[in-house]
Amino acid sequence: MKKIIYIFGIFIVLGGLAFVTLNTFTEISTQPVNQISLSNTNQNFDSEDMIQLPEPTTDGKVSLEKALTLRRSIRNYSNEALSLEDISQLLWSAQGITNERGFRTAPSAGATFPLEMFVVANNVEGLSKGIYHYSPFEITLEVIHLKDIAAELMRASHSQSMIAESAVVLVFGAVFERTTDRYGERGIRYVHNEIGHASQNVHLQAAAMDLGTVVIGAYRDEEVEEILDLDPDIRVLYMMPVGKLK
Repeated sequence: MKKIIYIFGIFIVLGGLAFVTLNTFTEISTQPVNQISLSNTNQNFDSEDMIQLPEPTTDGKVSLEKALTLRRSIRNYSNEALSLEDISQLLWSAQGITNERGFRTAPSAGATFPLEMFVVANNVEGLSKGIYHYSPFEITLEVIHLKDIAAELMRASHSQSMIAESAVVLVFGAVFERTTDRYGERGIRYVHNEIGHASQNVHLQAAAMDLGTVVIGAYRDEEVEEILDLDPDIRVLYMMPVGKLK
């Protein structure tokens, strides 16, 4: 009888350990990783320079199917300004928060969220020319630099004119370590996958808003990152100029 009780006790202990281990693994797999605070890592950032963006809409008039048929790479834009409502909607489509756990509009491997979104403002109502960081939790733009870099950025992008002619350039940056710390070298692939998810969201959102955009991957990496002057942990992986259609 004592032997049976002893064996039963061992099973209870092992079961408890298994439960704790499984619960810990579940938390690691599903809990979003906290974002770095650029105000602490970028010496050029002034935490007081913040612009509240309008709340994005989650119930538009254009269907997903219609947006898919409208999606095209558009390289020529009118000289009309975009509004803060436009900027908020575009950024939300890329990395907006969609539930209370911090999940986004684009899937992220292990909820590591390596992406950081920036806006180069060329022609936006109520917004000075400059570089801004998007905070999806607060739905704000944080000032990085207030300077006109359109011409420099265009030259660093092999003189692609849409960089300077667009109302804004959305810059997709990534902190690779957020994902590679968990997945090792394979995490590099996951970050590139995530950029694809987020940029396609922007393409479809722009189409639904009757805006033009195109994805740009041809640029001199180090030169672009020097012009933007972002935190050194952030790698620029993609840019999308956006403007109103002619």
